[in-house]
Amino acid sequence: MAISRLGRQVKRSYQSYGFCVKLSAVVVLGLCFIFVWSIFSSFSVNSRRESFDDILAESVSDLPVHPSKKEPRDKDQEREDEHRFNSRLGDKDDNALNVSAPLKPGKGQENDGDSKLSKRGGGEKNKENDGDSKLSKKGGGEKDRENGGSEEREDNDKEGEEADEENNDGKSDESLEEDSDSINTEDSNNGVDEQEEEDNGGGLRKANKKKLGPVFDPKRHYIWKSCNTRSKHNYIPCIDIEIATNKLRSYRHRERSCPKSDFTCLVPLPRDGYGGLVAWPESKTKIMYRNVAHPKLAAYVKTQDWLVESGEYLVFPQNQSLFKGGIQHYLESIEEMAPDIEWGKNIRIVLDIGCKDSSFSAYLLEKDVLTLTLGLKDDLVDLAQLALERGYPTLVTPFANRRLPFPSGVFDAIHCGECSISWHSNGGKLILEMNRILRPGGYFIMSTKHNSIEGEEALSTLTSSICWNILADKTDDVSDIGVKIYQKPESNGIYNLRRKKFPPLCKENENSDATWYVSMKTCLHPIPEAIEQHGTEWPAEWPKRLHTFPDWTNNREKLIADSEHWKAIVNNSYLEGIGIDWSTIRNVMDMKAVNGGFAAALSEQKVWVMNVVPVHAPDTLPIIFERGLIGVYHDWCESIGSYPRSYDLLHADHLFSRLKNRCKQAIVIVVEMDRILRPNGWAIIRDKVEILNPLEEILRSLQWEIRMTFAQNREGILCAQKTVWRP
Repeated sequence: MAISRLGRQVKRSYQSYGFCVKLSAVVVLGLCFIFVWSIFSSFSVNSRRESFDDILAESVSDLPVHPSKKEPRDKDQEREDEHRFNSRLGDKDDNALNVSAPLKPGKGQENDGDSKLSKRGGGEKNKENDGDSKLSKKGGGEKDRENGGSEEREDNDKEGEEADEENNDGKSDESLEEDSDSINTEDSNNGVDEQEEEDNGGGLRKANKKKLGPVFDPKRHYIWKSCNTRSKHNYIPCIDIEIATNKLRSYRHRERSCPKSDFTCLVPLPRDGYGGLVAWPESKTKIMYRNVAHPKLAAYVKTQDWLVESGEYLVFPQNQSLFKGGIQHYLESIEEMAPDIEWGKNIRIVLDIGCKDSSFSAYLLEKDVLTLTLGLKDDLVDLAQLALERGYPTLVTPFANRRLPFPSGVFDAIHCGECSISWHSNGGKLILEMNRILRPGGYFIMSTKHNSIEGEEALSTLTSSICWNILADKTDDVSDIGVKIYQKPESNGIYNLRRKKFPPLCKENENSDATWYVSMKTCLHPIPEAIEQHGTEWPAEWPKRLHTFPDWTNNREKLIADSEHWKAIVNNSYLEGIGIDWSTIRNVMDMKAVNGGFAAALSEQKVWVMNVVPVHAPDTLPIIFERGLIGVYHDWCESIGSYPRSYDLLHADHLFSRLKNRCKQAIVIVVEMDRILRPNGWAIIRDKVEILNPLEEILRSLQWEIRMTFAQNREGILCAQKTVWRP
């Protein structure tokens, strides 16, 4: 009873004073928490601040930086960095001419005169490597052309990339030493990787940063081995099948398919060695046979009269062609059927589907028409290699389910001679791909022999469904070849008049310029009509077209300055100052083209330039085509669609700094350069000194001859020549 009475009293008192007790307890606990936090918070903040200072002592602020602005730095910090950089250089003087020395950055603006030109004849190897890293900024305004790309590089595609538009002042150079002013045209990409992730809830951004290593490991030594593949000296990775099996007897992949492991072996020379280069224009009529020899070609030569084996040469008689009656008669008949076609005037850029005897490209070249030949995967005779050896633009690629690596609406005309392609098969995807890359108002020319009635009807139905106007359908009396000429419509109005809306128009968000590992679509891309879209107007006639920039290019003044900049470099440095015999140069590749300024500067030389726009860079390839030049999209982490020993000169302007940490191994780019460059061919590489120093050692390990180096203000240029050495 006593216990129960006590319980009732406690319960009544708790109900009367419970709220006050709870409130008092909360207040006491809160005060205790504030007291404890005030004691330890100062120590924690100080500890963080000390840790942050240690980070800032090594690099600039890790906070996200706008790509067009530089983060301000403390003056004491700048003096400390300058002292640390100068102490690394030491008190060494520049070496004299004709002495092999590593690339060294200049010691500041006040010591620009200390930088010297070093022409190389061999000597001591470079043992200094600048390991300074700079901030990698995230560029904007890039078009995504890798919708279906390789998954293993998706994360790297998000890494910060500077806009590749060159900030050049267009000033003329008086000598190669003045060319150093133009070397400093790129900001660094070698430092802290910044990846911004957006919070879906609050829209806040956070920077997830990691320290990036050097492009090339300066301590690594390379041991080179020859490739042991089925295609031997003609091996094209990503296109050729490396090893034959009982189940798979084809020589080439149906679609582009790269080896699982990185391509780091060296493609061997032909069995009888490399016989040297027949210089242009003599190469139009003959080439060294052993440079391209293999059994299938030998069997093919015996059945043809347009190429003849003559001693150590393959000779191409001028009056002979695959086209009966001659190529001149064939092209003149096309002009008669379609009088609006004026070769070399309104028709400048032509795509030739399926490599034949190159007579089509050769004849049009005399009329200032630049023809890019597309060597297809079933070209087992390697006629595309003959075209490259003769000096004609050629690209090897499968043509089945994926888009060709060109932007939309850029070819003035497309030609398929003695065409055996089933255009109407697979839902008409192939003809729709031709429609995508053909300029509005452009021409599709096709010649066939003895086409089936079913094929004729299917092609007629398909071309009518996409509103192509047939200008001519005639069989030539001399050649007995049926020629059809179609013209793509110039506006969208005709699409709305179709009774059957098939194929349908593509959705508005469908990017017609997305090509890298992107499947062909069974839809029609609307014809551009807005003034800011490329393809709304037909370009000016050649050669005015080269220096005419339409309104959709947006920054005409910058393009003009870029052209003047490269013109000055080419005329005052490349053509005179680095020892290249340009009479031996015909096939040129610009491995990181921007607006085609380098190719335009070489337009008066007897060369052609393949302008490669990396898939991760800003999409400037439509501008290059608009100027009457040719180019292609490509990812340099993979091999390009070209035969070994295809090019006489490779030009790489800040290619490696832009590809930093994008590829698993940057060395694959150097191996690819070695594959596509001919023996005694040249490479001109412009980049940061910390990249060029180890790169020079890699080229030496490949037995390349370093002909010239020049450096100033941490930027440099390296000129090297490949030899015939193979492991």
